[in-house]
Amino acid sequence: MSGSRTGRPPVQRAVRRPAAPRAARENPLRRFHLRAHRAWDRPLTAYYLILGGSLLIIVLGLVMVYSASQITALQMSLPGSFFFRKQFLAACIGGVLLLVASRMPVKLHRALAYPILAGAVFMMALVQVPGIGMSVNGNQNWISLGGSFQIQPSEFGKLALVLWGADLMARKQEKRLLAQWKHMLVPLVPVSFLLLGLIMLGGDMGTAIILTAILFGLLWLAGAPTRLFAAVLSIAGVLGVILIKTSPNRMARLACIGATEPRSGVADCWQAVHGIYALASGGLFGSGLGASVEKWGQLPEAHTDFIFAVTGEELGLAGTLSVLALFAALGYAGIRVAGRTEDPFVRYAAGGVTTWITAQAVINIGAVLGLLPIAGVPLPLFSYGGSALLPTMFAIGLLIAFARDEPGARAALAMRQPRFGRKRGAGGPQGPRRWNTMRRRAPAARPSGER
Repeated sequence: MSGSRTGRPPVQRAVRRPAAPRAARENPLRRFHLRAHRAWDRPLTAYYLILGGSLLIIVLGLVMVYSASQITALQMSLPGSFFFRKQFLAACIGGVLLLVASRMPVKLHRALAYPILAGAVFMMALVQVPGIGMSVNGNQNWISLGGSFQIQPSEFGKLALVLWGADLMARKQEKRLLAQWKHMLVPLVPVSFLLLGLIMLGGDMGTAIILTAILFGLLWLAGAPTRLFAAVLSIAGVLGVILIKTSPNRMARLACIGATEPRSGVADCWQAVHGIYALASGGLFGSGLGASVEKWGQLPEAHTDFIFAVTGEELGLAGTLSVLALFAALGYAGIRVAGRTEDPFVRYAAGGVTTWITAQAVINIGAVLGLLPIAGVPLPLFSYGGSALLPTMFAIGLLIAFARDEPGARAALAMRQPRFGRKRGAGGPQGPRRWNTMRRRAPAARPSGER
């Protein structure tokens, strides 16, 4: 009889199966890329980028205006916070405009296009009237409002061209007229040239470049053929060359590109070179807020056109890269809003505003870095100047309104509406409302004696 000595049956050992191969760990970079892609693809991404990015730029700009303008104010026998208080007042007024613009329906924005254009043309023509218009730094582009308050109507011309041009191109697209080159150019190009002519009468070529960029942005969004696009670009280029050649001041600014000495031949490159000095002395993290040396009379326009140089000196490379990242995020969000909408007006207006802000930022920062000629345009939302801040904040409100109007964003915002004050159980046809909380739901109370 087979068996063990103890009389028990032999133990049957289980046959070992080969272990299943472990799942390969997912690449951390790929996992991060997927998470970032999902985050960027959320419905409210553009909304939060525009709102948060613009507010951060404005707040950081207020801090830098206060730091960069103190010495200039004291040299003019004014309180050290003089320019900061004016900029803060303009930011408060601009905040109201931003809020109003972000809550206005698209139809009302389109209805305001022609009144804003008419008002901008009237004010820009009023600048050339003796006794009303005034000259600042050689440019006749200002109207005095009494005291120390002035307004530059050409800044509102940018907003007027965006709104009116977007409404015009949207109506022509709805009527299927953009396939004809005459309807694509007329009256957009003649009206743009009217605004450019009024600006150039005052000698402000920097603002004229921004308006030209807006015009080309609208034509590109409208799908202008390459030949048509090249023809308009050639005409604008020829006019630009003539205007530069006929002005010794503009030729001198062109000669200061890449200058490393304050005196480059016959050109005085003091401002351009000292802007490079400020950036170079900032290092990685800067000399500290308020510790700039160049703002002590060495760097002209430290709180306006060259505030980016003071930012680099006091906050270093980290501060300048942060500003660049905020503008890049704002530009990406504007392109996303323009690309995802089905409304032609929203697409043209969002594209026009994005072109305006990004082109102006590139021109200003490029001039400070010595890569472009000094055009005399401020850094949007950042530099000192209420005339530039108010229409730009209204334009940001436009982008916020368009980002909120996306179907996915509208649904996501509706789900996040506050539910306080509603009676429990009064949820309508969908059943009773529940508190939107991250806590775990407590188990239901059981009757006494139940285990």
